Amino acid sequence: MQVWILLALLAVSIWSCSITAKTVARTDAVTEKNLQEYQLSPEQARLYDHFFLEAMVQRQKGQNDAAFDLLNHCLDINPHAAEVYYYLAQYYSALKQTEKSLDFFQTAARLNPQNETYMETLAQVYIRQQNFQDAIAVVEKLYERHKDREDLLETLFHLYQEVDDYQSAVSVLDRIETIDGKSERLSLAKSEVYTRMGNEKAAVAEMADLARQYPNDLNYLAMYGESLMMNGQTKEALEVYDRILTEEPNNNRVLMSLRTYYQAQENQTMADSLTRRVLLGRNTSLEEKTYLIRQIIGANEMAGGDSTEVLRMFHQMMAVDTTDVDIALLCATYMDLKKMPSDSIKPVLNHILKLAPDNSAARLHLVGYAWAEDDKDRVIELCQTAREYNPDDMAFYYYQGIAYYQRDSLDQALSTFQNGVSVINEKSNADIVSDFYEVMGEILHKKGRVQEAFAAYDSCLQWKPDNIPCLNNYAYYLSLRNEELSKAETMSMKTLKAEPKNATYLDTFAWILFMQKRYTEAKIYIDQALQNVETVTIGGDTISNAAIYEHAGDIYWYCEDPDKALTFWQDALKGDAENKVLIRKVKLKKYFKE
Repeated sequence: MQVWILLALLAVSIWSCSITAKTVARTDAVTEKNLQEYQLSPEQARLYDHFFLEAMVQRQKGQNDAAFDLLNHCLDINPHAAEVYYYLAQYYSALKQTEKSLDFFQTAARLNPQNETYMETLAQVYIRQQNFQDAIAVVEKLYERHKDREDLLETLFHLYQEVDDYQSAVSVLDRIETIDGKSERLSLAKSEVYTRMGNEKAAVAEMADLARQYPNDLNYLAMYGESLMMNGQTKEALEVYDRILTEEPNNNRVLMSLRTYYQAQENQTMADSLTRRVLLGRNTSLEEKTYLIRQIIGANEMAGGDSTEVLRMFHQMMAVDTTDVDIALLCATYMDLKKMPSDSIKPVLNHILKLAPDNSAARLHLVGYAWAEDDKDRVIELCQTAREYNPDDMAFYYYQGIAYYQRDSLDQALSTFQNGVSVINEKSNADIVSDFYEVMGEILHKKGRVQEAFAAYDSCLQWKPDNIPCLNNYAYYLSLRNEELSKAETMSMKTLKAEPKNATYLDTFAWILFMQKRYTEAKIYIDQALQNVETVTIGGDTISNAAIYEHAGDIYWYCEDPDKALTFWQDALKGDAENKVLIRKVKLKKYFKE
C-alpha cells in the first residue's frame, strides 16, 4: 500500500464520535524479551478472538464507544496484540490525544514491523507532526524490504529536503535513476538540489550530461543553457542559446529565456523585440501567448494603463493567425475591462462568431450590448441563432423570451419560454428557471389561461420560494378571484418582509385584507401604500397608480368615510379615464363591484 494512499485510508477509519476517554492498556510492558516469552493459553486465545471480532463488528456498525471498550478488553487479555494498538491509536487520534495516539501507532509497528500498513501509517503520523527524521527512518526500513517501490524513494526525496540533507536527497535521486534511467525530471531535480547546496559546478554538469545523452533534442540543450544562466555563467549560456537558434530560430523556450535575461539587464528594447517574436510566432502555444499578453497588460497598467500598445499587439496577433478564437476572446475581455465603447468591441465579437458560431460567451456578450441599446429585434435574432448552436443554454431562451414579452408578442414569448423550460435539468440555474416560470405565468394570465398561470407560479416558487415578484402577482391574482385568500395573505406578507416600503406590495396586501372584510387592517396598509406611491414599479417600469387609488377609495368606503373614498376614486379616474366601474363610482358617489 502506498504511503500517500494510507493517509486517505486513515482518515476514513477515524471517526469524530462521542468516544469518552477510558483507562487504557499499557505499552511500556511491550518489549522484545517479554514478547518472545509471552504466549496465550488456548482459552485466552479463544476469548481474545471473540472480543476482537466483536470489536470489529461494533466498529463497522459505527458503535465506537462499544468498539473502544472491547479493544481495551482485548489488551487486558493480550497486551502484545499489534492490531489492537493500531485500531486504538486511531480512536485516540479522533479524541485529539496526539501523544497517546503516536505511542500506540509506534507500539503497533514495533510489535509487528513486517506489517506495511502499520509502518506506513506511522511514517505518515511522523510527517503530519513534522518529525521528518523519524519518518525517514521508517520509510528507509520499508524501502530496504521493497527495492521496487519507487513511491517510497519519492517520499524520501522530499523528506531529506525537509531536513536540509541535500546530499541524501541526491543519493535518493541516484537510486531512482538506477531504476528508471536518466530523465529530464530527475536531472532537473538534481540540478535544483545542487544549486541549493551552492554546488554550481555540479548543477551545470548534471544538465550538461543530460544534453550530451540526448544530442538531437534541443530542449535538453536549452535546459543546459538555462542552468548555466541560473548559475551565473551568462556568457556560456548565451553561446548555447546562439547554437540552438542557429538550428531552430523559433525555439520559444530559448526566446523566452533570452527575454527574461534582457529584462533583468533592463534592456527593454531587446526584451520587447523578443516578446513580439514569440507572440507572433506561428508555433507559439496558447499558454505561452496568454502568459506573455498578461505580462504585457500588467506592465502596461503599472505604467499608466494606455491601452493603445496592448490593442496593437492583439490586432497583430489576430492578423498573424486569423483562426485564433482564444486570443480574440482575450482581446474582447480586455477591451471590456477597459470600458471601451461597445462599437469597438462588437467587431471583435463578430469575428469570433465567424470563426466559432457556437461560442456562447461571445454571442451572449453581443446580446448584452443589444439589450443595453434596447434593440429587441437584435436580441431576438442573436438568441434565435444561438439556439441553433447552443440548444441547451437557457440564457438565450430567457433573453429572447423577455424581448418578445416586452414587444407584446405574447405567443412567441410563451413558445420561447416553453422551449427553454424543456431543457431544464438538475444543474440548471434556479434563478433563471424561476424567472422563466414567473414570466410564463404573467403571459398565461394575460391570455386568460388562469389555472395554467397559477401552475406556472407554483413551479416558479418550487425553484425559488422567495421570488418576490411572483409571490406578489400570484397573491394579487388570487385575491381578485377571491380564492385561497389565506394562501394569498401568506405570500403577500413575504413580499412585505422583503420590501416593506414597496407601494405595489403594500397595495396587494391591503386588497387581500379587504377581500377578507378586514377593512380596518386594510386601511392601515393602503395608507402606507399611498405614502410610498411614488415608488410603484413592476419589473423596473413605472406603472399607473390608478389601481392603488381605486383600492384606497373602496377601502375607505367600507371604513365609513365616503368623502375620502370619493376623492380617491376621482384621483384614480385621472389615471384610468376609460374605467367604467370607476366612472359609476364617481358619478353615483358609492362603491360598486366590477
